[in-house]
Amino acid sequence: MTAQEVLRQYWGFDSFRPMQREIIEAALEGRDVLAILPTGGGKSVCFQVPALMREGLALVITPLVSLMKDQVQNLNARGVKALCIHAGMNRREVDLTLNNAAYGGFKFLYVSPERLNTSLFRAYLDVLDINFIVVDEAHCISQWGYDFRPDYLLIGRLRELVPAPLIALTATATPRVAVDIQCRLARPEAVKAAQRSGGPVEHGFMLLKSGFERPNLSYIVRQSDDKLGQLLSVCRGVQGSGIVYMRNRRKCEETAAFLKASGQSAEFYHAGLDSRTRSERQAAWKKGDIRIMVCTNAFGMGIDKPDVRFVVHLGIPESPEAYFQEAGRAGRDGQRSFAVLIWNGADIRHLHQLETVSFPPLEYIEDVYQKLHVFFQIPYDTGIGRQLKFNPEEFAKHSNLNKASVHYAVKYLEREDHLTFSEDIDIDTRVMITVDRNALYDIDLPDRRMADLLDALMRGYPGIFSFPLPVNEASLAASCGVQVPQLRILLYNLSLEHVIRYIPSDHSSVVFLHHDRLRPGNVALSPSKYAQLKDAYHERSQAMQEYVSETDECRAHFLLRYFGQEESEPCGTCDICRAAARRTDPRAATERWLREEIAARGGSYTLDDLRTAFESRQLSLSPDWPSILRSLIDSGELPSPSI
Repeated sequence: MTAQEVLRQYWGFDSFRPMQREIIEAALEGRDVLAILPTGGGKSVCFQVPALMREGLALVITPLVSLMKDQVQNLNARGVKALCIHAGMNRREVDLTLNNAAYGGFKFLYVSPERLNTSLFRAYLDVLDINFIVVDEAHCISQWGYDFRPDYLLIGRLRELVPAPLIALTATATPRVAVDIQCRLARPEAVKAAQRSGGPVEHGFMLLKSGFERPNLSYIVRQSDDKLGQLLSVCRGVQGSGIVYMRNRRKCEETAAFLKASGQSAEFYHAGLDSRTRSERQAAWKKGDIRIMVCTNAFGMGIDKPDVRFVVHLGIPESPEAYFQEAGRAGRDGQRSFAVLIWNGADIRHLHQLETVSFPPLEYIEDVYQKLHVFFQIPYDTGIGRQLKFNPEEFAKHSNLNKASVHYAVKYLEREDHLTFSEDIDIDTRVMITVDRNALYDIDLPDRRMADLLDALMRGYPGIFSFPLPVNEASLAASCGVQVPQLRILLYNLSLEHVIRYIPSDHSSVVFLHHDRLRPGNVALSPSKYAQLKDAYHERSQAMQEYVSETDECRAHFLLRYFGQEESEPCGTCDICRAAARRTDPRAATERWLREEIAARGGSYTLDDLRTAFESRQLSLSPDWPSILRSLIDSGELPSPSI
């Protein structure tokens, strides 16, 4: 089958999007490819089509659990066999999944990067017939990118064991980051040749970039001390689904409450919510039962909802990369959509403060390293492999340290490969039966439901006598005829009877130690790398401040130039382009009149009100004022009229 026939059979499309065909053809030729496509540019098709055209299995590496699950579900729905391995699966589940990947005729295996170095995964490499290595969110491998993930460095080692061609994909890579990605993912022989010669890595990648233009997406920046009022104006003026991004969890909750009190369908989402609540809210938003999601950046990655009409940032993001990716979640269906950034002077001050706190002194970082081990009572020369449930706030209070500084110190220790820091992860309920199977029948339990629960555990979870297994509380409760809270009481009581080992579910941050505790002065922290990272962070922060303060350059052109695309036409729809058009357009007076007239009425008006006012001044205004009004309403600049 040809690539186009595969596209038609599994996706129902007759033609590819820009640059997709070129990426697919290069991959089929056995080339290593770095594809840089904008959010919504169809990156998944670029590796799924060639993988379906070759014998074997595509290994897809991504840090996004939501993306894994969505893509596996979508592929299975299309009749393509796919599976995934992610955090929260126990060793038995991972073993079974890898066995299916090796012998079950599957075409795609999605894994998180930290799985690549496990002994269980390495044991299966010889029997996994890998046709392509796919690296999604490839910017995560670059230390100079905005979202570096140390576990991505394991991919370079994987290439020494798997000779398959590699397809790397990202939506946000500056020219410097693109070069770094290619060098870090180069074939082993190229890396070794560079080490011998002392020269640069001849990586051999084919770099394929699509234009970053999003002609249907209008970028709007507003400076205002009344952020909530501006937000409400956008929500009322633009129909359809929306996302509102904020930094602070508490502010998310307060802003969602404000929108609901103002008559909007809204809910909040952040990593502090339990997994069930997050899943329910995400599903409700995707179906349209919730119109507006107020959230931190924990929301949105890997979610395929094409009809998002507006994305609002209440505050200035830390980098153009983060902003471009988040704003790009609007209008993926090609229809007119809006990316609105609302800011004020306090946001600039916050960016300056954040830049300071994000890079605590190296002496402070080493102090946090030592105090972390002291907190968990880990002596020198021990601790390797320990997984610690870590509450940063509790640790900071106990150690008399600033919570924010602790957070960034731990993140830097992660960059230097001393530990892995996983924030706000869900830990499933786990159960192990500690009594011999034959002895169970001699135990006199005080509650018949406890016996029913034991029977359900034995039937539903083979291996539960050998090690703790994650259990599905909802299905267990249903099989025993009880509610989930009652089930938890029964599990607790069985543990009191010394029949089971019961590890309740939890939502927590976790630190995984990569090596034994080092003595003072031996904690490698690389001052030169620290200085370079700090400079790179400053440049990204400065670029965002310039973006919001810009008064002459088209917003879209500014962002495209940042990502290395120097030549582009003004978009014509951002606030700066529209302001320039108003200065030369005779209808500018009409727009000013509409703003002033509606503001004078406190934002509440009818079309008859405007028609009456227009008739008294029609000689100086455009007769096409209704269409001008509609344009201003669609962009969120004016509220809709009352009926």
